[in-house]
Amino acid sequence: MNLLQPQFSKITALSTGYLAGVETEKRKVNKRLVKLTCSAFSVNETWLETGKGEMFIENPEEQFSKLVGLFKELQPRFQDFILKQIDHLLSIQDKNN
Repeated sequence: MNLLQPQFSKITALSTGYLAGVETEKRKVNKRLVKLTCSAFSVNETWLETGKGEMFIENPEEQFSKLVGLFKELQPRFQDFILKQIDHLLSIQDKNN
């Protein structure tokens, strides 16, 4: 993300000394650092720990805004279709729970 250590430190509220220790492998990466990094930068924790999956997770608010924007672009008959499909999926979900 092209951040310098002081910038990363400010965002995560970790000292630059602590981060320097992590960078030089004098300190181990702990769960707190992982959680802070994921939370501060919308990083997928699984990706950070294993390299699997997508690097970033989308903010649910961003996903919702994107969904609404796309929905508005559809013709009314397609909007109706989407709403019926959502109702159907919710029904299936309820049955599975």
